[in-house]
Amino acid sequence: MDQPPDDKDVVSADPEQGSVQAQVIGLTHFKRLLPLLHRLDDVGRERDGAGNRTLLMGDYCAVVMLYLFNPMIDSLRSLQRTLGLNPVAKALGVKRFSLGSFSESVRVFDPQRLKPIIEELAGELAPLSRDPRLAELKHALTLVDGSVLQGLCRLTGAACAQTRYCTAKDGRSMHGWRLHMQLDLETFCPHKTELTGANKLGEGGEAHVLRQSLEPGRCYVGDGGYADRGLFDAIVAAGGSYVVRMREDSVFEVLEERTLSQEALDANLTRDALVRLTGATGTTSHTVRLIMVQVQPHPRRTRKIQPGSNKTTRHTDVLLIATNLIDLPAELVALIYRYRYSVELFFRLFKQLLGLRHLLSQRKEGVEIQVYCCVIACMLINLQTGKKPDKALIQMLGFYLLGLATEQDVIDHLNKPDNTGVKLNAKAELWEKLGF
Repeated sequence: MDQPPDDKDVVSADPEQGSVQAQVIGLTHFKRLLPLLHRLDDVGRERDGAGNRTLLMGDYCAVVMLYLFNPMIDSLRSLQRTLGLNPVAKALGVKRFSLGSFSESVRVFDPQRLKPIIEELAGELAPLSRDPRLAELKHALTLVDGSVLQGLCRLTGAACAQTRYCTAKDGRSMHGWRLHMQLDLETFCPHKTELTGANKLGEGGEAHVLRQSLEPGRCYVGDGGYADRGLFDAIVAAGGSYVVRMREDSVFEVLEERTLSQEALDANLTRDALVRLTGATGTTSHTVRLIMVQVQPHPRRTRKIQPGSNKTTRHTDVLLIATNLIDLPAELVALIYRYRYSVELFFRLFKQLLGLRHLLSQRKEGVEIQVYCCVIACMLINLQTGKKPDKALIQMLGFYLLGLATEQDVIDHLNKPDNTGVKLNAKAELWEKLGF
């Protein structure tokens, strides 16, 4: 990761911009995609006694990757028709499949076999630009959150209680899966993912899932779903740190009130105190730092309240942040929590740009394969471009996989200079000249 880039893959940028910008001149990493996936072709073959299985796990994953990179493909039937085109089938090396075989094939596939591929790619990821204000933080910023992947109501059997997460307005039970993610901020790629039933109670709870996979040297940043005293103690015992939002009515015993610096006051901080968290769920075994930040309330989107109802919506104007980073300046702790929103943006990428809103399979194994393929897609984009993925880039890569765009078309798109900052500055100068 610390090795200088190869000269064959990078050319220096315009010296007038005062920095060196990496420009991609090949699709080396994307050409590795199909050979990586076809390592999995032997998975499940031991159950193929007749020797007539044609849709192998590598083929299945290649088809899923085709779906992820092509917004035009919005259903399983659309994916089937696409593979009926000879250029597409030839490019992927996958024949047209039946819907029944595609649906049932995941029963013999092992999604965990994708993890070694993810770990191999993760070892090659290069860090993106980091906020210099966070140089004092020695731990790797890891943003944690969960998001529901809505499934069909025909999820039945033993999984029914685990997948049911709410009731619709018409009284129907809503079912789905909950994707728990640890997002590494430096690479903007998932560090770990876990799939459970959408029900937050028991093993599907966010704090419970995170507690099973703690690592030393990581700073976990989460919202109120992770405000668990037992989790805080477990993170400290594992050699990590945390920055987590607490409820305003949290119970604690004040040990020391600290004086706020001018920088903290400028960042709208109103309190910095060392406390011991207490309450019905127990008492923390370590000293906790609570930081209070004054914020502008953001209207919360809720179901429409019926006229005459006594229900009200309350918007808080205070953030209460708990952390064990005792020596870090208070304003930096608040800055760390602001980065938590990045995981929400990443879920938007997963669901809207990579199509995870629509599940190609309702079985847990199929959902896990689709999630892991999304992770691989993000890693490939990071490795190839060193940039955060956007809609235009994903569309261009999709055209390439379909055979509609040549390698040179993709290279030209990747090498296109980013003038966003220049345009914004020019617009700001124009408004200033006009007196606004």
